[in-house]
Amino acid sequence: MAADLDVVNLFVIAGGTLAIPILAFLASFLLWPSVLIKVYYWYWRRTLGLQVRYADCGGYRFCYSYRGKPGFRPTILMLHGFSAHKDTWLTVVKYLPKHLHIVCVDMPGHEGTTRTNTDDYSIQGQVRRIHQFVETIHLNRKPFHLVGTAMGGNVGGVYAACYPSELCSMTLICPDGIRHPCETKFDNHLQDLEHSNYSLSIPLIPTTPEEMEDMFRLCSHVRFRIPQQILQGLVDVRLPHNTFYEEVFMEIVSEKSRYALQEHLHLITAPLQVIWGKQDQVVDVSGASVIAELLPGCRVDLLDNCGHSVVMEKPCRTARLILELKGTDQICCL
Repeated sequence: MAADLDVVNLFVIAGGTLAIPILAFLASFLLWPSVLIKVYYWYWRRTLGLQVRYADCGGYRFCYSYRGKPGFRPTILMLHGFSAHKDTWLTVVKYLPKHLHIVCVDMPGHEGTTRTNTDDYSIQGQVRRIHQFVETIHLNRKPFHLVGTAMGGNVGGVYAACYPSELCSMTLICPDGIRHPCETKFDNHLQDLEHSNYSLSIPLIPTTPEEMEDMFRLCSHVRFRIPQQILQGLVDVRLPHNTFYEEVFMEIVSEKSRYALQEHLHLITAPLQVIWGKQDQVVDVSGASVIAELLPGCRVDLLDNCGHSVVMEKPCRTARLILELKGTDQICCL
């Protein structure tokens, strides 16, 4: 009888031990989904072998994650898009060989990088800050490969034009900054915003789970099933930063920045690769033909059944294409 009680007690203790993390997970999912999202990114970075570091320069701090060490092959510097963060690239990093030196930086004012009221968040202003980051961590000791998506593509292209000797090659993914011949759904939104003197809500700055879901529909051709609690968590994470996002948005759609990439294309000398989703509703895929016309030597890859969020929708394909440009096919695509 005593032995039976010991077995029962063992099962109770084991059940209680298992119940604690399960209840903690459920509580986080239901009550604090934003915390769960942050833990998720932390765990994924750790699983992929990425480490987070800070680089300080003149009172300004850059936050970045990295994997590997500089070596024979060029470093890959990755610039995310508007209102995103360095962890945007986790889906692609998963398919990149571990021996490559990869650096993913939070763009100026985003996530862990310093945000100041006096900073210039125009495309040119961000280029200057990224160059400051590159110099601070001595990334330009040898030419590196630059990858930029959306706003990061605009910044990356202008960077390549301003500092041509620092790059060995470059990948632009659905970059902003091009006068694309065909209008998109987002272009129509932008026209409505301009006519309302920007009094309407901005589709890329959601404030409710419903608006967050609408943003995913706008940016992605693939329809992801996202639970309501996760949508709420994503909104909760972004809400404290929405005023800043509005400031950056106004800067990058201003006359000074809106077509910055196209205005600098003729100055780009590094081998260029353009990757674009054919169903992009934010920046029309016709922008790829504009770039190809101005830079005939560039490589263009248009992806079927893919929207603006190429990094999220086609991460393996994106990684493979980047490596093809870099001259290596050491990749395993699951």
